[in-house]
Amino acid sequence: MLDVGKWPIFSLCSEEELQLVRQACVFGSAGNEVLYTTVNDEIFVLGTNCCGCLGLGDVQSTIEPRRLDSLSGKKIACLSYGSGPHVVLATTEGEVFTWGHNAYSQLGNGTTNHGLVPCHISTNLSNKQVIEVACGSYHSLVLTSDGEVFAWGYNNSGQVGSGSTANQPIPRRVTGCLQNKTVVNIACGQMCSMAVVDTGEVYVWGYNGNGQLGLGSGGNQPTPCRIAALQGIRVQRDLEEFCFRFCVNHLTVVTQTSGFAEMDHDLLKNFISKASRVGAFKN
Repeated sequence: MLDVGKWPIFSLCSEEELQLVRQACVFGSAGNEVLYTTVNDEIFVLGTNCCGCLGLGDVQSTIEPRRLDSLSGKKIACLSYGSGPHVVLATTEGEVFTWGHNAYSQLGNGTTNHGLVPCHISTNLSNKQVIEVACGSYHSLVLTSDGEVFAWGYNNSGQVGSGSTANQPIPRRVTGCLQNKTVVNIACGQMCSMAVVDTGEVYVWGYNGNGQLGLGSGGNQPTPCRIAALQGIRVQRDLEEFCFRFCVNHLTVVTQTSGFAEMDHDLLKNFISKASRVGAFKN
């Protein structure tokens, strides 16, 4: 059984229901919404359901776990969520589903209508297998098995990487400096984005008002730009759960050290717990 006892929202579940929890993602401004999977590969949701973010077809809150029947038979590979909140989910078969808040087209379905049920996003992704997803406050990124990044949604600071600040209503491949690169990891801050390529180089774009992109300047970056200060440093892919997901107000990249690996178990467990609150879990 997954230990979810620290999350108050799970106090609404019975002991029998808790025994079946295999994965869980708690989200919402106050941790008042949750999506979880069971050992039987069923998907359940619970909570306040702001903007239909539970995907149940309505905006009614629920204090009892409800099965997300629209995703019946699907297995979750990874998911992420934004501030609205909106949810982006990839299945083990590489399909992408989105729902929830959509005022800035962050669902990628070509509209600005909130999504009350999971919608399969296939535009420009129909022949792609998505292996990773990431959400900013109101924009979304996905990574495909062939190392391509697609982005959509709110773009006031260039966080979609299109070279403009126009919102992007459907998935668009992020090119520029990434055109001939193979991306292995992606992440989002609130209004910025990051990609790590197979050579260990880090590329960033979007909001940079506080210098959080690490480019040595404070101007926004509308297209991917390599962080020159990391020249010669290979960013380790296996730290994704500890740093790439830990991107809310700014982006931070760390390199692996033996000290980190030897971190006290309780401290490490607490760090993982806090990092998991940012907005993603991965199978």
